[in-house]
Amino acid sequence: MSIQKKSPHSSKSQNISLGAFGENAVTQYLISSGATILDRNWRVREGEIDIVAQSPDGKVIFVEVKTRSSLAFGHPLESITNRKAHRLQSLALAWLVTHKKFGADFQIDAAAVLIGSRGEQSIDYRANVL
Repeated sequence: MSIQKKSPHSSKSQNISLGAFGENAVTQYLISSGATILDRNWRVREGEIDIVAQSPDGKVIFVEVKTRSSLAFGHPLESITNRKAHRLQSLALAWLVTHKKFGADFQIDAAAVLIGSRGEQSIDYRANVL
């Protein structure tokens, strides 16, 4: 009997592609709503902010994007734990300090992107979640 194993890199690269697809979809959603994209995939040692945008009224928006190809493991936003929420708040403040915008009006949003088997997508965008 032969057992075939998937390369650990193949599922990781699929997750990265899925995540990038979702982030691109949310970026387009934000642009279509009048926002300006300030940063994408901003990384520091403590973590990463998926998207940083600015609303038409000047508010800085930090967006956490979760992308899934099914609901088999629950809704994508269910993966944002309290620990992750606190990290997002810390990262948002770090971004503001680093970009000399500390004290600016800001909010943290979350977006769930579901991609169907035929490539169709839906975005569940929730503003000001934290």
